[in-house]
Amino acid sequence: MDIQIISRDGEPEYAVLPWDQYQALLKAAGQQQPAPTLSSAAQVAPDHALRALAELRGLREGKGLAIEALARTVGISPSYLGLIESGERQPDAAIRRSLAWELGVAGWRDES
Repeated sequence: MDIQIISRDGEPEYAVLPWDQYQALLKAAGQQQPAPTLSSAAQVAPDHALRALAELRGLREGKGLAIEALARTVGISPSYLGLIESGERQPDAAIRRSLAWELGVAGWRDES
């Protein structure tokens, strides 16, 4: 198999393999998964992203982080983070991943 292992902090986190090999593994396990389509992925991702962003302020406050501290760590201004938290702005994928990393929310990290 042609597998790539992606690690974080020295620990394996993801295994990446070619689609046909993934399908063969599913078949060997007795499972069948349809090929993803852009239209179905596009319909799911925005809802997930909006739901997660709606919880951003609560997540930040729950971790005891001031808006200035989180914004500085992520590399954006506190006013821009405030706009994101209020739903007035949608951050790009890089900012979503950075917010996810800082807040420990794995699901956001995977969105692109």
